[in-house]
Amino acid sequence: MKKNDGLDRSLTSQWRPQTRAVRAGTWRSEHGETSEALYLTSGYTYDDAETVAARFAGEAEGMVYSRMQNPTAAMLEERIAALEGAEACRVQATGMAAMSAAMLCHLSAGDHIVAGRAAFGSCRWIVDNLLPRFGIDKTVVDARDNAAWEAAIRPNTRMFFFETPANPTMDVVDLRFVCGLARAHGITSVVDNAFATPVLQRPMEFGADVVAYSATKLMDGQGRVLAGALCASEEWITERLMPFQRNTGPILAPFNAWVVLKGLETLDLRARRQSENALAVARFVEGRGVRVLHPGLPSHPQHELAMSQMEAAGPIFALFLEGGRERAMAVLNALRLIDISNNIGDAKSLMCHPATTTHHNMGPEGRAEAGVEEGMLRLNVGLEDPQDLIEDLDQAFSLAGI
Repeated sequence: MKKNDGLDRSLTSQWRPQTRAVRAGTWRSEHGETSEALYLTSGYTYDDAETVAARFAGEAEGMVYSRMQNPTAAMLEERIAALEGAEACRVQATGMAAMSAAMLCHLSAGDHIVAGRAAFGSCRWIVDNLLPRFGIDKTVVDARDNAAWEAAIRPNTRMFFFETPANPTMDVVDLRFVCGLARAHGITSVVDNAFATPVLQRPMEFGADVVAYSATKLMDGQGRVLAGALCASEEWITERLMPFQRNTGPILAPFNAWVVLKGLETLDLRARRQSENALAVARFVEGRGVRVLHPGLPSHPQHELAMSQMEAAGPIFALFLEGGRERAMAVLNALRLIDISNNIGDAKSLMCHPATTTHHNMGPEGRAEAGVEEGMLRLNVGLEDPQDLIEDLDQAFSLAGI
């Protein structure tokens, strides 16, 4: 098997992002296949006992067990790292496996983490409930407030964890300031970049140490498989993440890795078109008198910041309806084209009520703190004709009395 079909990383680094998304991390066997091969194997054989001993000792390259390495997963890791501009990447079984691994592989009892208040519900559950069980203190801040990050730092602060844009409130974090602050204090910054992907935003260019993904979302892009990824320095991946992953096992299945590899080939096209569609739909919703939070709209309070660190605003936005949960559910139930679903990043347009789905487990007080309102809906805009989506929302709003 030849990595990159004989092309080394120095050549890959010269390619532009669209080329990396299609070509980086391509290994070819002696058969010369054009599509990446799918290696459905749990283990590997060896020519002699000395070879396997050297591999387990870390003295020779090669596969030893698919819980640690798999050729298909390794191709995906190389491709994501190339897109991100990272030294290394390790893929995970799910997006939440990536988020939890990023925290648990790095933090120990007695450490302190500062986290953004607006985040995916399961991320907040880890910060609020799991980490304290292991003696890890936490402070939750309004991630939009630069001063709040600085004020939260303690002598034992080891990590900043946040996402931007945030789920589902679309809070935007000043990447340059917050990551720079972390660096200045020897704190590791972890950025959940799932809403943007490296096509639209590259946090490492602003100083982030670790970039985390639910590759289930835009990277796959068609709602087919679960996957996650962590990008970081070779040192952090090797010394922090790998011992944790090797011994706890949140590894990505080869088939899922292959599906995401195929998804990456069209990621740039999808992310940009869905961003365009979302902006058109958001303008219509705002024009109907509904409050909208979309980083691409001038009405977003952090519009200028978002556009200074993103190439496009992404396919997702939040809208807020007067009348609370009852009005929000009336709109959902009136939809004819847009599906009710809690997923995002899909080529199909999907809408959900975060308070009863993705952020239900936070409880009323936790949702209020995070800015998740009863009348909030989150819309993932897909690849349909935006006019069809607008017409669907128009009739749903009318039926719901908006």
